[in-house]
Amino acid sequence: MQFCDECGSMMKSMGSKMICSNDDCQHTDAKDEDKAAEFVTTEEQGESDVIETSEDANFEGKPTDDDVVCDECGHGTAWYTIKQTGAADEPPTRFFKCQECGYRWREYS
Repeated sequence: MQFCDECGSMMKSMGSKMICSNDDCQHTDAKDEDKAAEFVTTEEQGESDVIETSEDANFEGKPTDDDVVCDECGHGTAWYTIKQTGAADEPPTRFFKCQECGYRWREYS
Protein backbone atom coordinates (compact mmCIF):
# COMPACT_ATOMS: atom_id res chain seq x y z
CA MET A 1 0.00 0.00 0.00
CA GLN A 2 1.31 3.42 -0.87
CA PHE A 3 0.30 6.67 0.78
CA CYS A 4 0.26 10.19 -0.66
CA ASP A 5 3.26 12.36 0.26
CA GLU A 6 1.05 15.46 0.19
CA CYS A 7 -2.00 14.51 2.32
CA GLY A 8 -1.38 10.96 3.62
CA SER A 9 -4.35 9.36 1.83
CA MET A 10 -4.06 5.97 0.17
CA MET A 11 -2.77 6.00 -3.42
CA LYS A 12 -4.41 3.90 -6.15
CA SER A 13 -2.89 2.54 -9.32
CA MET A 14 -3.98 4.07 -12.65
CA GLY A 15 -1.91 2.80 -15.59
CA SER A 16 1.68 3.93 -15.13
CA LYS A 17 0.82 6.36 -12.30
CA MET A 18 -0.15 6.24 -8.65
CA ILE A 19 -2.99 8.70 -7.95
CA CYS A 20 -4.11 9.98 -4.54
CA SER A 21 -7.59 8.74 -3.62
CA ASN A 22 -8.43 12.06 -1.92
CA ASP A 23 -10.58 14.04 -4.41
CA ASP A 24 -9.29 17.34 -3.01
CA CYS A 25 -5.62 16.39 -3.42
CA GLN A 26 -5.23 14.31 -6.63
CA HIS A 27 -1.42 14.17 -6.20
CA THR A 28 0.23 11.76 -8.67
CA ASP A 29 3.50 9.82 -8.63
CA ALA A 30 5.11 7.64 -11.26
CA LYS A 31 4.97 3.94 -10.44
CA ASP A 32 8.24 2.58 -9.14
CA GLU A 33 8.42 -0.84 -10.79
CA ASP A 34 11.00 -2.02 -8.22
CA LYS A 35 8.53 -1.31 -5.42
CA ALA A 36 5.61 -2.81 -7.37
CA ALA A 37 6.77 -6.31 -6.47
CA GLU A 38 6.32 -5.41 -2.78
CA PHE A 39 2.66 -4.47 -3.22
CA VAL A 40 -0.21 -6.92 -3.10
CA THR A 41 -3.29 -6.32 -5.20
CA THR A 42 -6.67 -7.89 -4.58
CA GLU A 43 -9.39 -8.95 -6.95
CA GLU A 44 -12.60 -6.98 -7.14
CA GLN A 45 -15.48 -8.18 -5.00
CA GLY A 46 -17.68 -10.58 -6.91
CA GLU A 47 -21.44 -10.69 -6.67
CA SER A 48 -21.23 -14.01 -4.80
CA ASP A 49 -19.41 -12.19 -1.96
CA VAL A 50 -22.25 -9.69 -1.42
CA ILE A 51 -24.84 -10.30 1.30
CA GLU A 52 -28.36 -9.28 0.24
CA THR A 53 -29.62 -6.36 2.32
CA SER A 54 -32.78 -5.06 0.65
CA GLU A 55 -35.89 -4.78 2.81
CA ASP A 56 -37.81 -7.41 0.81
CA ALA A 57 -34.96 -9.95 0.57
CA ASN A 58 -35.91 -13.57 1.27
CA PHE A 59 -32.37 -14.41 2.30
CA GLU A 60 -30.11 -12.19 4.33
CA GLY A 61 -26.89 -13.54 5.74
CA LYS A 62 -26.65 -16.88 7.50
CA PRO A 63 -29.42 -18.74 9.36
CA THR A 64 -29.25 -18.92 13.15
CA ASP A 65 -29.24 -22.25 14.96
CA ASP A 66 -32.54 -21.65 16.81
CA ASP A 67 -30.73 -19.62 19.48
CA VAL A 68 -32.78 -16.42 19.07
CA VAL A 69 -36.45 -15.54 19.48
CA CYS A 70 -38.16 -12.80 17.48
CA ASP A 71 -39.70 -10.16 19.78
CA GLU A 72 -42.52 -9.57 17.27
CA CYS A 73 -43.80 -13.08 16.46
CA GLY A 74 -41.85 -15.47 18.73
CA HIS A 75 -40.31 -17.41 15.81
CA GLY A 76 -37.03 -19.10 16.75
CA THR A 77 -34.99 -18.78 13.56
CA ALA A 78 -33.58 -15.68 11.88
CA TRP A 79 -31.04 -14.66 9.26
CA TYR A 80 -28.03 -12.82 10.66
CA THR A 81 -24.98 -10.86 9.58
CA ILE A 82 -22.08 -9.65 11.67
CA LYS A 83 -20.58 -6.18 11.20
CA GLN A 84 -17.92 -4.21 13.03
CA THR A 85 -19.84 -1.04 13.94
CA GLY A 86 -17.50 0.33 16.61
CA ALA A 87 -13.77 0.55 17.10
CA ALA A 88 -11.61 -2.45 16.23
CA ASP A 89 -11.14 -3.31 19.90
CA GLU A 90 -14.92 -3.53 20.50
CA PRO A 91 -16.97 -6.66 19.77
CA PRO A 92 -18.94 -6.81 16.50
CA THR A 93 -22.72 -6.30 16.23
CA ARG A 94 -25.03 -9.08 15.00
CA PHE A 95 -27.96 -7.94 12.85
CA PHE A 96 -30.99 -10.26 12.69
CA LYS A 97 -34.01 -10.60 10.40
CA CYS A 98 -36.79 -12.97 11.45
CA GLN A 99 -37.40 -15.69 8.84
CA GLU A 100 -41.13 -15.70 9.66
CA CYS A 101 -42.22 -12.04 9.83
CA GLY A 102 -39.16 -10.09 8.60
CA TYR A 103 -38.73 -8.08 11.83
CA ARG A 104 -35.19 -6.71 12.22
CA TRP A 105 -33.14 -6.20 15.36
CA ARG A 106 -29.52 -6.09 16.51
CA GLU A 107 -27.54 -7.67 19.32
CA TYR A 108 -24.41 -6.18 20.84
CA SER A 109 -21.93 -8.76 22.14
